Amino acid sequence: MLPEVSRSMLKNSLLLGVFAVITVGSVSLLRQGTAERIVAAERAMQQRALEEILPAGSYDQLLLDSPLQLTDPLLGSKLAQPAYRAVRAGQTSAVILRTTATDGYSGAIQLLVAIQADGRLAGVRTLQHRETPGLGDKIEHLKHPWILGFTGKSLQDPQSSGWAVKKDGGQFDQFAGATITPRAVVKAVHQALRYFDAHRNELLATEEASRG
Repeated sequence: MLPEVSRSMLKNSLLLGVFAVITVGSVSLLRQGTAERIVAAERAMQQRALEEILPAGSYDQLLLDSPLQLTDPLLGSKLAQPAYRAVRAGQTSAVILRTTATDGYSGAIQLLVAIQADGRLAGVRTLQHRETPGLGDKIEHLKHPWILGFTGKSLQDPQSSGWAVKKDGGQFDQFAGATITPRAVVKAVHQALRYFDAHRNELLATEEASRG
């Protein structure tokens, strides 16, 4: 027979063990459910960001359903960058490239660059940055309309010398007290257009044509 104290300790240990198992199981289930919701929320946010920079009616399927993985110095990263085709009636109407401006004032600036099949920009949006609030953060379209000025531009409009801020002899405005940030963005967008021009056929090919 176990002493009363030993029986009590054993009982408490068993209860603690059962409680621990239940707790761990509950946390695991909660974490799994939360992770699934986070993934779904992130996908929805990405979809909204992509839809923001393309004209309504220019595609008839979810943009995230046509992903590409691209690697090229012109896209500002040694790692593969995601890109998306906008497809309408079986034809690619535009491509959205993710590119990195590596020389921002406070580090890398992540951009989405949407290019229509004719080579003109459908839009540009800033995804991530660490630029100075009140100065460099004007690259966010909700804080300043500057980045909307890329819409309709192309590799030929303006010509190569025009793809710079006005301080450098180009056609794009800089911000008062912050030239480095817009300079980096202009350069990155121009390089994205150059990448598109060099790889136009493969970027505009549909998945079915690529498999054929």
